[in-house]
Amino acid sequence: MATEQEHDNHELRADQRELEEAVKRAHSRREHRLRAGEWPVSRGLAMIGRYGWTIVAPILIGAFVGRWLDRTLHSGVFWSAALVFVGAALGFWAVWKRMSSE
Repeated sequence: MATEQEHDNHELRADQRELEEAVKRAHSRREHRLRAGEWPVSRGLAMIGRYGWTIVAPILIGAFVGRWLDRTLHSGVFWSAALVFVGAALGFWAVWKRMSSE
């Protein structure tokens, strides 16, 4: 009959084997991502956020400046529309340049 200490040692060894297998699986997945050129989900989400703000920020700046010019010059929505379009073009161009360099 097994003693309590032997039973605890057996459970400890089983836990250690399970932990070692989990570490090997994680290492294997990481090596596969590196070989395949895949990024972790967190990096992908960070990139989406960064590119999103790179597009949105110039659009918002264009909208605010355009709105201010329209109020000052009493020009309807001429400047707002034009500067939103310019902001969008600049934002997409900036993302294109950044993606091309990565």
